[in-house]
Amino acid sequence: MTNSDVVELADGRASLLVSPREGAAILRYDALRPDRAPTPLIKPSTGLLTFGSQLLIPWSNRISGGGFEFEGRFHAIEPNVEGEPFPLHGDGFQRPWRLTRRTGTEMELVLENGAIGPYHYHASIRYALEDGALSAVLTVENRATIRLPYGLGFHPWFPRCPHTLLQASAQRVWLEDERHLPTEVVPLASRPDWNFSHAAPLPDAWVNNAFEGWNGRASIVQPDDAIVITVEASPSLNVFVLYSPGRDADFFCFEPVSHPVDAHHGSGLTALEQGGSTSARLRLRWDEL
Repeated sequence: MTNSDVVELADGRASLLVSPREGAAILRYDALRPDRAPTPLIKPSTGLLTFGSQLLIPWSNRISGGGFEFEGRFHAIEPNVEGEPFPLHGDGFQRPWRLTRRTGTEMELVLENGAIGPYHYHASIRYALEDGALSAVLTVENRATIRLPYGLGFHPWFPRCPHTLLQASAQRVWLEDERHLPTEVVPLASRPDWNFSHAAPLPDAWVNNAFEGWNGRASIVQPDDAIVITVEASPSLNVFVLYSPGRDADFFCFEPVSHPVDAHHGSGLTALEQGGSTSARLRLRWDEL
């Protein structure tokens, strides 16, 4: 199928723009309402993957120690993002994907040559719109000749307005050090400023932490746009990473992922034999507030 720089879907209640060449990233996801300009549901990309939503594959976030040991063998991985001392988010977001199927409301893209460190893999992503809701199903197959630990995730950037609220229940949160690596996991009760069991404003100060024990559901309330966004993730995505640099930022990230930060030195990854696969699903739905 002929690929283009941007592929668009629309169903009357929402529109979606995806860039196959930029890691199958979502550039825009907008609500369509009568007599109003399109309302951005995620922070629109301004080019070079600034904002939008990226795919995290074959792992999410950072790996410390220059790589990881798995089943008695050390696997080195070099940093892959300029200015970052650790390998970050795998390589799926850095590679061009190929559009293999498209209708007016659905598309599928594949990455046939994923390769970073010991990882060699095949991946696919299916995006679909239905009554304005966006569903995304991400699948990875291990094409390496050895068993390896895999992780998946989604990295959407959302608009942060003065009255934005977040609701997302969790049980524990990982604290981080100055290198953005985890130090210890603590009960969420010890950090009431990060408790979003009920809809609450985002913290005024920096937060860049992984929350465990998530039930896969969240709500983002945008009173300024009179919209609420419902987030639904598959059971494999039982962790979310919340990144918000502060009250003056006009964005924040709510990242449904399958494992905590630096899980290659902890737990939470899925070991796949050669030819084995795993999938994750994310659904975003918007409603009038």
